[in-house]
Amino acid sequence: MERCVQVPPFVRVEGLEALPGRVIPADVRWYLDGRSGRAAYEGGHLPGAVFADLDRWLTGPPTPVGGRNPLPAPELFAEGMRTLGIDDDDIVVAYDDQGGVIAARLVWMLRVTGRRAAVLDGGLNAYTEAHPGSLTADEPVPAREGDFSVRPWPADALIGADDLTEPDVLPVDARNRDRFAGAQDPVDPRPGHVPGAANVPCRENLDGLGRLLPLQAIRDNFAAGGVVPDNVSKVASYCGSGVTACHNLLTLEHTGLGSGRLYVGGWSAYGRDEARPVETGPAR
Repeated sequence: MERCVQVPPFVRVEGLEALPGRVIPADVRWYLDGRSGRAAYEGGHLPGAVFADLDRWLTGPPTPVGGRNPLPAPELFAEGMRTLGIDDDDIVVAYDDQGGVIAARLVWMLRVTGRRAAVLDGGLNAYTEAHPGSLTADEPVPAREGDFSVRPWPADALIGADDLTEPDVLPVDARNRDRFAGAQDPVDPRPGHVPGAANVPCRENLDGLGRLLPLQAIRDNFAAGGVVPDNVSKVASYCGSGVTACHNLLTLEHTGLGSGRLYVGGWSAYGRDEARPVETGPAR
């Protein structure tokens, strides 16, 4: 399937009006600690924004093999987008309040199936800084069901656990350094990381306000983890459960380095399998 899209993977607030088509803001707030993203949305969101419920529409039922947040069935994803009034031809600009590391899941899902989508750089904070007092509690009601088709997840955009330790694969872990090293893990029973994995924490590609760092700084972060132009095609991005790993994939694309594949099961699937080898300690 052709994945060439007409918008970049990230867009700034000042670039929203220049996007070529109908733009649908999508609020993808979700929290690992169990706080309600829906409640956060109801407390104030971008004008016209729909709430893209990660647990309802962007993941399938958890399984030991699929992890905590496997990809949903394509039919379920399409149902969710139609419910939100989204058409195949719309431009979805997704945001959260964590620098886009959650919103990236929706954007990756849309882009990988050939739709136009971008993460709002800086997210909610950047928007409110540019438009003080503009948030609203009004939830838009779609005038009609969206015209959103069912498309399969492209096999060449994904990778399974059995292939992660192959010589021609470079696993890249998007989790924070303490979880990568196995110093602590608040949600998964076995700490550590995939043997031979690089650690490029997705949040380290953001500044203190949740905006992307300059391009060269991001390239340097990837290079420090061993990701360079010659081996980007070998990248298998993973995190705890396939959410923030999408941010690293979009960021790679943003820098012009290329793109890799997603191991959606993440550590929640790989680490749970006692038969699989695990490493601990900081990145080499």
